Amino acid sequence: MDREKVRALLEAVAGGDMSPEKALDRLRILPVEDLRFARVDVHRSLRHGVPEAVFCQGKTPEQVVAIAGRLAVDHENILCTRASAEVVEAVRASGLDCVVHAAARVVVVKPRDLSGVGLIAVVSAGTADCPVAEEAAVTAETMGNRVERLYDCGVAGLHRLIPHLDLLNEANVIVAVAGLEGALPSVLGGLVDRPVIAVPTSVGYGASLGGLAALLAMLNSCAPGVSVVNIDNGYGAAAQANQINKLIAKVR
Repeated sequence: MDREKVRALLEAVAGGDMSPEKALDRLRILPVEDLRFARVDVHRSLRHGVPEAVFCQGKTPEQVVAIAGRLAVDHENILCTRASAEVVEAVRASGLDCVVHAAARVVVVKPRDLSGVGLIAVVSAGTADCPVAEEAAVTAETMGNRVERLYDCGVAGLHRLIPHLDLLNEANVIVAVAGLEGALPSVLGGLVDRPVIAVPTSVGYGASLGGLAALLAMLNSCAPGVSVVNIDNGYGAAAQANQINKLIAKVR
């Protein structure tokens, strides 16, 4: 339920078209709707500016369709992350309006173009990090941000990163995605005066321990202004970047 519907509800009560008791019944389901297997937060866009996302991993395709379908009643640009091929097929078969971003493993239900504000730069160390970087980029775009992608710019060849310093300095926030030793965020933090959100990925040989080595390296970064999200959490990095970018846009 969006702000306009709340206002219409209050106006109906004030005009005598709806009883206070009926309005109260409607308001009770404003924050959460119980689908038995999920309690859908239909109020989140009023608090955070974007609707609740659907994390598909661990849910059945039918559950994903039911949650996304309920959110689509009142919202647009609903993100379904970590969407498997089975989930993609189920969402398409359901008739829900959707766009599939295969590289990001993301389905956007009821997609709508938004004019992007500010600039978020999504930088990946290697091509193998692109699925996580794409999750971050698609999420940020869907939330209404302007996004530029800089991929395969890791520390093994810094000459690939240096030509993009003007763009990095233009960005309000940088999402740095890296596996292996996870050094890219530290390099970026030492080059620009922008907040850097580090995303460790599970890419690497055995001693990378599924991204733990990159996570610990990023947490121990000596560069100022670096924050860290969980392993492979492109969505979480984009959500944080969105908040930073939108706050800057408000100030300006």
